[in-house]
Amino acid sequence: MSREGRKSGRSVTPEEADLWDQLTQSVKPAKVKSRVGTQAAPDPPSRKAPPAPKPELKASRPKPAPPQPPPAPPRKPPALADFERRAARQVASGKLSIDARIDLHGLRLRDAHGELRAFLFAAQARGARTVLVITGKGGGSSERDNLASALGKPQRGVLRHAVPQWLAEPDLRPVVLSFTTASVRHGGDGALYVQLRKGRQQD
Repeated sequence: MSREGRKSGRSVTPEEADLWDQLTQSVKPAKVKSRVGTQAAPDPPSRKAPPAPKPELKASRPKPAPPQPPPAPPRKPPALADFERRAARQVASGKLSIDARIDLHGLRLRDAHGELRAFLFAAQARGARTVLVITGKGGGSSERDNLASALGKPQRGVLRHAVPQWLAEPDLRPVVLSFTTASVRHGGDGALYVQLRKGRQQD
């Protein structure tokens, strides 16, 4: 506008100058966009710390078993006691009762052994204290007993000698306390008085 005024030779009036100033003040400069878009650079990937190595699991060794105590020595069977003479006289006279009795004479040796053991244990369990074991006197000779054994028949004199040996065996010691030959009234040499120990349930 000013250039045109200068070419035409016309001067700018004060009103036009004021109007030009107002116009230039009201116009805001346009924002110039850059031709190449500038994008914000992405944040560099955060570097995570490498995971800590897992501790190596050591193979657990089995704990050694505690030493076992040595086995207890087998208990020594109790010793046989002497059958008191006074008690034997009381049994013979009937003042001391016989709690049970068994008659073995006429049985074979093997059968008699089993019968005697079963009888003694059962008598002890019932609380018996004095029992009578009848063996028989067996008046035959040894040759006659050997012949009877060969023929499978009962031996007459063997039980009389075998029963005292059985009563003294270690496995019968917990049952048998003492024994002695019976009086004539109860069979004499063909029978035995046997005293039994108290059973556990009686203690």
